Formats: sequence, structure tokens, C-alpha cells
Amino acid sequence: MTASFALSDTTDADIPAITTIYADAVLNGTASFELDPPDEAEMARRFHAIRHSGYPHICARDADGTLLGYAYAGSYRARPAYRWTVENSVYVAPHAKGRGVGRTLLAEIIARCEALGFRQMIAVIGGSEHAASIGLHEALGFVHVGALPATGFKHGRWLDSVLMQKPLGKGQTSTPDPDTYPGTLYPPV
Repeated sequence: MTASFALSDTTDADIPAITTIYADAVLNGTASFELDPPDEAEMARRFHAIRHSGYPHICARDADGTLLGYAYAGSYRARPAYRWTVENSVYVAPHAKGRGVGRTLLAEIIARCEALGFRQMIAVIGGSEHAASIGLHEALGFVHVGALPATGFKHGRWLDSVLMQKPLGKGQTSTPDPDTYPGTLYPPV
């Protein structure tokens, strides 16, 4: 929390503002490789799927309650061996960029995922030229682990997928209990 904004868990009431922020990212940026912005019903479905699975989903608000950005973690891959690894997503409203909102959101998502018992966090960044996102992740301890050249075509050009990774908690320094599932995730059927 800072003097200019506060973090909180996302609620259903935040879905309209989240839909607007994400639509801007889809239409004007490369953070998402979607081409058409989803509607509120789809964004609500995605939000509920993340929360139902026990992952954190948070937002940042101005003193007047205006949503400035949101972040969440989700499954990196669906197979059980990946259950200690999460992928992060952070989106900031255009008018809120440069105020530390993204950094604060990502730092909180990292802390929550560590507390839930996850061991690795992956960032998949759209475009090698996305310096702000790459710099944000580097500042919070992520390292470059690779790039997949020309994996997406958007805005009339090919875009790379930049892969960054950060160990959480004990990372890979110890063997997790194979019978446990991080956070509140339920065992796969």
C-alpha cells in the first residue's frame, strides 16, 4: 500500500473496470496476444475460474475508489507436475502507468504465491521490445530464461514471447511433498 493507492482482493464489482483495462491492453498493446477484447461475462468467467482454483487475484484503487490496475496468478500448465509453478499477469490502466502500480501489484502477487506454497513464478511477456514489463520483472528478481521468436502476429508485426522466471520460497532447493497441493488448490481428479 502506498499513499496514492491501496491493494485489495478483486470482487465481482471490479469486473467492469477490469474489462476496460484489459480491452485497452488487447487493442493497444502486446501484453496480451488476444486480438478482440472479451466482454464482461467472459472476464467474470475467467476471474471466477482463477479464484475457484485458489489463486490470488487483486486490484489497486485510488483514494476515490477508481481501479488503477489488477494482477493475478494462475496455473502455468495443467499437468500435475507443474502444480508448484504459477504464471503471473499484471495490467495497469493507461492513466495510472508510471505510478508504481504494476510493481506494487506484482510484488503482492509474488508474496501471496510464496505464502500459498508455490515454488516458481513464470512471466510470459509479449514482445521483446516491451521494456517496461521486462524491467519490472527484472526489478523484482525475475531472470530471463528464454525467448520464443515470432510466436504471435499482432498489430501488423511478429512478436516474440519473452520468458522470465523467479523462484518462490524454497524454490528448487528442496523436494516438495508429492501429496500436497499449494495454496487452496484441490487435487486433480
